[in-house]
Amino acid sequence: MINRTSLMTLLLAATLMWGGCSNKHESEKSVKAPGEVVKGVSLETIKSVAVPEMLDVVGTVRARTSAVVSTRIPGTISVLRVREGDRVKKGQVLGQLDAQENQAAAAVAVAGIEEARRALDEARTRKKLADATFERFSKLFGEQAISRQEFDVKQSERELAAQGVMRAESRLKQAQEGARAAGTLSDYTRIVAPISGVITSKQVDLGTTVFPAQPLMTIEDEGSYQLELAIPESMAVKVRPGSAVLVTLDSINSNFETKISEIVPSADPASRTFTAKVALNRKGLKSGLFGRGAIALGNSVNGVLVPKGAIVERGALTSVWSVANDGVARMRLIKVGKQIGDRVEILSGLSDGERVAVSGIEKVNEGSKVE
Repeated sequence: MINRTSLMTLLLAATLMWGGCSNKHESEKSVKAPGEVVKGVSLETIKSVAVPEMLDVVGTVRARTSAVVSTRIPGTISVLRVREGDRVKKGQVLGQLDAQENQAAAAVAVAGIEEARRALDEARTRKKLADATFERFSKLFGEQAISRQEFDVKQSERELAAQGVMRAESRLKQAQEGARAAGTLSDYTRIVAPISGVITSKQVDLGTTVFPAQPLMTIEDEGSYQLELAIPESMAVKVRPGSAVLVTLDSINSNFETKISEIVPSADPASRTFTAKVALNRKGLKSGLFGRGAIALGNSVNGVLVPKGAIVERGALTSVWSVANDGVARMRLIKVGKQIGDRVEILSGLSDGERVAVSGIEKVNEGSKVE
């Protein structure tokens, strides 16, 4: 006789066996079920082609013309009229230094000019009197009305008066040059823009005490930018001015072909690179933006290229839909290289002769039947 516990055990075993058989049948059904049929998908047979050898480098966008504003004299900033992002013109006053000693020196120099001018007027008056006196004494000496000694005295006084005028003229000129120098130093209290452009950085504020050659702010010309690429020194022989380069600026979504305009002849000993400059003519550029460059080295190697539209990116995985001879689509993980025009180099994952979906890929799923 079967007790209640044994009966429950048998029923549980039977239930598990039935469930396992059911799952097995469903699994076999799902495997054997044919994939969905999709239409409107274009296929392309992969062929190995000659791919130009490229050097991929990175760089930074910088202004071709920039100026660091500094001062030539010490002082305290008493007026500051600009901030970052402001556009200024060449010669515009950006701020003012409080340097009272320079302004006082300029005032003293101006006063010195007036004093030297009055001294010159006095010297000329004395010379005029000495000339007139000498003319009278010269007539009297010709008439033998005065002695030779008296005549020589008046002649000496005339010569001394002439020398006094020359000394006064020299002092006036010296005072004028001193006033000009003092005025120049006084002008140095004004902080003036050396070029037209936009202020990209400012290192001082109102009330800051500054010293000669201390950077105050940076002005960059917005009309001209360049991409400075870091080239490995091992490529110094292959990369030259005029070499073709494909520039990519992700920040402004720009991709274009151009040429290297300039190469700095000296290398950076820290990074072991030298700088290649590429002139940029695009809107929305700013100094400091990241850029990439693919430089053509003039050689070519065999490689596999697929249209950019065939690439499927899901998170960190990059793949394409490979379609076998029976029309079944399978996802193929790939490793991509550089982009050449509207096609992308495939470094691994595909081989010559395979077919991949190049359009309508959003319709394809794993195991789909492509017609």
